Amino acid sequence: MTPVLFSPAEEHFLRTQPVARLGTVDVHGFPHLVPICFAYTQGSIYSAIDSKPKRVAPHRLKRVRNISAHPQVALLLDEYQADWSRLRYLLIHGEATLLSAGEEYRQALDALCQKYPQYRALPLSATQGPVIKIIPRRKRRWGAWTP
Repeated sequence: MTPVLFSPAEEHFLRTQPVARLGTVDVHGFPHLVPICFAYTQGSIYSAIDSKPKRVAPHRLKRVRNISAHPQVALLLDEYQADWSRLRYLLIHGEATLLSAGEEYRQALDALCQKYPQYRALPLSATQGPVIKIIPRRKRRWGAWTP
């Protein structure tokens, strides 16, 4: 299946939104939702399991276990405004994989460091957890979008 194509307005939204919500499903079919930092590049969306303190090891995080069991995910980017005529969101359904090494892994870390100054300070490195790669398959948008 070919990855979904985004309009210029959607691509701009993807590149500039600081956070998204990642939805995964566990082995029992229960949904799990977490906010993530992400970078959109070359038609894919990447999110690192970074070195911020976690309760469990990176490979034991619920989102990582869920993706290993069920790679279908949802990603929600939204923009709230006090003027409700300007509300909008972009909902992306895709297929997730976990990257733990290689050139694409390093490129994903570079893209995340370019987008987030905080990651340059951590820094992100190949000694941490995996990178989640999402290949968009479907999209739905709602609200105040320009053509």
